[in-house]
Order: sequence, then C-alpha cells, then structure tokens
Amino acid sequence: MAFNDAMAGLKQMSQTKARRHNGDRTALAILVIAGLVLVSMAALAFSITTGASNASIIDVIGSMVSGEAESALSVRDRIVIFDIRLPRAILGFLIGGGLAVSGAVMQGLFRNPLADPGLIGVSAGSSLGAVAMIVLGGSVLAPVVHLFGIFSLPIAAFVGGLITTILLYRIATRHGQTSIATMLLAGIALGSLALAATGILIYMADDRQLRDLTFWSMGSLAGSTWSKVAGAGPIIILSLLPLPFMARGLNALTLGEAAAFHMGVAVQRLKNVAIVSVAAAVGASVAVSGGIGFVGIVVPHILRMIIGPDHRFLLPASALLGGSLLVIADVVARTIVSPAELPIGILTAGVGGPFFLWMLLRQRSRLSL
Repeated sequence: MAFNDAMAGLKQMSQTKARRHNGDRTALAILVIAGLVLVSMAALAFSITTGASNASIIDVIGSMVSGEAESALSVRDRIVIFDIRLPRAILGFLIGGGLAVSGAVMQGLFRNPLADPGLIGVSAGSSLGAVAMIVLGGSVLAPVVHLFGIFSLPIAAFVGGLITTILLYRIATRHGQTSIATMLLAGIALGSLALAATGILIYMADDRQLRDLTFWSMGSLAGSTWSKVAGAGPIIILSLLPLPFMARGLNALTLGEAAAFHMGVAVQRLKNVAIVSVAAAVGASVAVSGGIGFVGIVVPHILRMIIGPDHRFLLPASALLGGSLLVIADVVARTIVSPAELPIGILTAGVGGPFFLWMLLRQRSRLSL
C-alpha cells in the first residue's frame, strides 16, 4: 500500500512538473524574441541588397560609416540603396510591425483570435479617411492639408479608423460583455458602409487620382520615400509605445472584464488606450501603403502557438515577426514578376486567406455563429 501511495505521489509530482513545463514558456519566449531580432536584421539587409544593384551589405554598412567620399558604392548604387530601398525597407518594417501588434491587441481586447483590423472594418474606415483626404485634399479638406502638411494623410486615416473602432466596440459590447458574433457581423456592416462611402469618393475622383487610388487600394510599398517615413513613422512608433505597458491588463482581460477589474486593472482606460493606439497604427499604415490584409491575424496566431498567449512577450514578438514578414513579402512582390511589381496586398491576401480559413475551421466549434 505504501509503495502504491509513493508511486501515486511521484506520478502526481511528475504530472505537476510537466504542466508547469508546458505552461511556463518564458525561456522559450525570450529565445524566440532574441531570434526574431536577428531575423529582423537579416530581413532588412536582404531587402536593401536585393535587386538590380549588386551592392553587398558590407558595402552599404561601409558607406554609412565612412560617408559618400570614401564609399565603395557608385553614385547610382547610393541613390538606389539610400533613396529607394532603405526608406522602403524601414517603412515596410514599421507597417508590418504596427499591423501585427494591432492584431494582437485587438485579439486580446475582444478575447478572440479571429479579431483583426482588416476583418472587422477598422482598415476599411482608415481607407475611407485616406481616400477622402486624397480626393478632397485640394478642395473641401484643403485647410487640413495646409495645417498638418505631410501628416494630413495619416491623420485622416487615423480619424477614420478611430471612429470605426469606437463604433464597433460600442455595438459589440453590452453590459460589459463583448459578443464575438456581434463584433464580426458589425465589422462586416461597418466595413461595407466604409467601402460604399469610399466608392462614392472614387467616383468623384479625376483620372490622376483614380489611377493612384486603384494601385493604392491593392496595397504596395512602391513609391516609399523619406517623406512618407517621416509622415507615418512617428505616428506608428508613438502608437506602439504604450502597448508594452498594457500587457498585464490584456493578460487579465483573458479572464473577463470583471475579473480584470478585481485584479486592479483600469479596464476602461485600457480599452481607450488600446482603441486609440490601434486606430493610429492602422490608420498611418493604411495611409502610406493601402490595404495590406491578414498580417494582423496571421502573425499573432503563429506566435501564440509557439510562445503562448502572454502579451508581455506576444506584443514585442509580433512587432518583430510582422515587420520581418512584410519586408520579405515586399522583396518577393518586387522580384517575382520582375521588372514589373506585384502589389504586396495581393501577395499577403493569397497567403493569409487560406491561413484564415484554416483558423476558422479550428475555431468553428467555439464560435456561436
């Protein structure tokens, strides 16, 4: 009997240790984040050195350190590297990171892995604001352009995304509880309304604006310049700065809003900061790149399967992986049909669509649709 009791005790202890081992992924998460830092650096180097120019990353770094006078790069290579590829790579990394972190935050806020700025209408609202500024910036919205300059387009997209996000949250939340089914359906409705209004604005556009809007709507990093980095980059970075401080609150929200409140989380303030941050990041990204979908849903889901749902690690890992994937996707988009360029939104949709269907099939037993 004593032997059996001892064996049962040892078995229970081993099971407990196994559960702890499987549940605590802190060491793994830190290792993954460290690896993603290296992957990010490699992705940026790959983007900068891939293309018509034969310059190596060593030549590029040497040019940065020594200056133009002693650079091993030719004048043509310096123009290609520093005026075309470098701002494009930096902007792509910021946009990818912003979209991925926004997706992770929305999934934590709504407590559902299917939440994504593109799927629930936030990106459509941001697109509406950006299109309104492009079409009406020379007439009705001219005072806004004069007031904010290069920031007018990201700000307009931010306002459109913010309004859409607030409406979505108001509709989907009742008595402190967020209905996932209502959220998805309301997102479809709000996205459709935003697309309808966008269609009206496109109908009002002239030929030059129409050509720009057609290519912009497909999603692309073509035409990335330092002025676009200066216009959208600070907004994306500022919107991401408060998010690491929200990790504890987002972790607590997984237990429900009431439980999070009793754990000392300022739930309403957390919601407000999350909504504004997501709207700013998505709005600035959409303003300069157009519609790039599925980054916000694919990246956090992959990382959640690897390092777990702890937002202390999920948010920085999402920023690194999202930025790296979009930079690599941009390289593929501009080389796969060279010398032409495939819109990056088509590439991300082609990969993200099947992935989302797989996720939906996995989650369908938990959806009340």
